[in-house]
Amino acid sequence: MTSEDPQGVRLAKRVAALAGCSRREAELLIENGAVRVDGTVTLLPQARVLPAQDVRIEPGARPVEVPPVTLLLHKPAGLRIEDAAALLVPANLFTGSGAMARPMLPRHVLAQRCVTPLDPLASGLLVFTQEWRVERKFTEDADYIEHEVTVDVAAAVTPQQLAQLNRAPVRVSIGRQGAAGTGLRFAMKGLVPGQIPHMLERAGLEAQAIKRIRVGRVPLAGLPSGQWRYLQPHERVP
Repeated sequence: MTSEDPQGVRLAKRVAALAGCSRREAELLIENGAVRVDGTVTLLPQARVLPAQDVRIEPGARPVEVPPVTLLLHKPAGLRIEDAAALLVPANLFTGSGAMARPMLPRHVLAQRCVTPLDPLASGLLVFTQEWRVERKFTEDADYIEHEVTVDVAAAVTPQQLAQLNRAPVRVSIGRQGAAGTGLRFAMKGLVPGQIPHMLERAGLEAQAIKRIRVGRVPLAGLPSGQWRYLQPHERVP
């Protein structure tokens, strides 16, 4: 070690020397999880390594671009979209039943765009994507993508109020009704933030809780609040 690099060298530089490849190819090997430092997968090309540390490249690994991904997040109520995006970290990756098992790579959360915004007070399913085809679908076909949302109101909902809410193309039904209030279920296309609170206000109602449970053909299902998962290959949101 020289006086110029008291903390070691960049991992990408070390991998490039080991593999006899370019620095960019070394970065791709690292970002794909193909490099171990002292037996542990290290995903950051800028990480520093000391000469005594053991750096190994998985046999057969290829320096290919990390493909873009789409992520599904269960947003807790009270968070703005930018704050919800901060939950896209390894500690919040859902690994329960039905989730696709794959390592999170740093590039998976870079330049993620939310294509299904929600009101800050609402909770439920958010879709983030790096895939231009998915983003274009949500942009161009927004008026045709159905959203399913549950809404709790404190009051009993009269038939007249339900009829006022239930105007095409919105379908509203009562899921439960009792002394504690009413649970409504909205199925509507082209949902935009503020739309449901405005509809309720016009009907003389106020939401206690709003939760989106489905976007297109993808349900929130068993995804816990504050956690996220990868959109699986067989799933299609729109």
